[in-house]
Amino acid sequence: MTLHVTNTLTGEREVFEPADDDQVTLYLCGLTTSDPVHVGHARTWVHTDVMCRWLESVGYDVRYVQNFTDVSEKIVARIGEDGDDEREVARNYMAEVIDAMDALGLRRADVYPRVSEHIDDIVRMVEALVEKGYAYESNGSVYFDVSSFEGYGKLSNQDPGEMEADADYAGEKRDPADFALWKAGGVDPEEVAGHRHEGAAPPEEAVEGALTWDSPWGEGRPGWHIECSAMSTTHLGETFDIHVAGSDLVFPHNENEIAQSEAATGKEFSRYWLHTGMVQVEGEKMSSSLRNFTTAREAIEEFGPDVLRTFFLSTVYSADPTFSAATLAEAGDRWETIERGYERAVAARDSVDAYAKLVDGDLREAVDAVRESFEAAMNDDFNTREAMAALLDLASAVNAHVDGHAEYDYAGLKRAVDAFEGLGGDVFGLSLGDSGGEVSVAEDLVELVLEVREAEREAGNYDRADDLRDRLAALGVEVQDSEDGPSYRFE
Repeated sequence: MTLHVTNTLTGEREVFEPADDDQVTLYLCGLTTSDPVHVGHARTWVHTDVMCRWLESVGYDVRYVQNFTDVSEKIVARIGEDGDDEREVARNYMAEVIDAMDALGLRRADVYPRVSEHIDDIVRMVEALVEKGYAYESNGSVYFDVSSFEGYGKLSNQDPGEMEADADYAGEKRDPADFALWKAGGVDPEEVAGHRHEGAAPPEEAVEGALTWDSPWGEGRPGWHIECSAMSTTHLGETFDIHVAGSDLVFPHNENEIAQSEAATGKEFSRYWLHTGMVQVEGEKMSSSLRNFTTAREAIEEFGPDVLRTFFLSTVYSADPTFSAATLAEAGDRWETIERGYERAVAARDSVDAYAKLVDGDLREAVDAVRESFEAAMNDDFNTREAMAALLDLASAVNAHVDGHAEYDYAGLKRAVDAFEGLGGDVFGLSLGDSGGEVSVAEDLVELVLEVREAEREAGNYDRADDLRDRLAALGVEVQDSEDGPSYRFE
């Protein structure tokens, strides 16, 4: 069955045809590491994770890249609160992101590039744009000339002539729509003031901890949009298959990515654009700026990763789901139904009442229908809502078989268990099978060791505490200490 996707670039539902018959290249716009990761971020990760899992399940080798934006005035605004300089603040939030990803059971991307390690790539791309006449230098900054790129606005359907000027840089630009590729000097305290949090250093002090780099135009920092273009093309090539991002990034970020990338290379940037919807809280988008968010860690601790994944996957990736007690309760019921159906299938299959020659045609037909429905849904623009419904149908079929028979169809139940583990486990990433339990036990053991380590530190036994940390490291567990206590991640 052929995969179709809804391409934001064309506004059409299209047959998905990667450039390579065997490999799919995919880039996800990652986070600016300046705020706690929240449920909205986690939803985009989970849907992208499931996209990759489905592509792999149908035979593709997926090359998946997700970036960290570790250079931003928003990060500088946290100096003094969450670190002594921009680099330390970014590292602290990056550790939080990785911890949340692990807790949600996300498969690792192939690469997690950081802006700070791609400055040379950024400078080279800006130089190419200047040489080709698509960009110009002004007072040590470099701007992209929107009027020079004929296709500008093709993703978002924006009219460059109707765009408002950026007040901070209007005096340096040739046109209000032009955007910064390279910003001269460091960070202006006024840029920081609007993002400053209680407990952070005053803007005038915070900017002293901001990173800057040398360039052909003088000391400065990269513009936001050029960062993703440089990172994605460095690791995926000048043209790649799929670009995933939140719908709030269509304009200006994704639009500007297309313009500068295609102007620099002369080639199509991304062939398919898939945009995830925004999680809603009481009718507003969940966001760090609105302070209406629930952190991913809080949600994981309250609901568990399986309920969260079920909540996320109960709507299609492009929808705007509502995060509320009611919708989480519904997700909890769905997960319980799926988990219970799986457990009953396993128990009945492994019981002495399961027979080789007993055949329940209804059960076997139901399992086949579930696989067909799941496949059809996922090939229909990764329609996880309908695929989730297929898993619930599978649970219903198992319950009907177990409740309606004193003796069981072994082969039929084995098919059901395989479907649960293959579709719900391998594709949806739910904890069906042995892996989830093993991870849970491992986490419990690590936390127990950390409690012992903290007791040793409080008792002044620092050598013993250090030994426990080193022994965890040898087992692949990285421990990070902070004022809020230790955290860890599996390497």
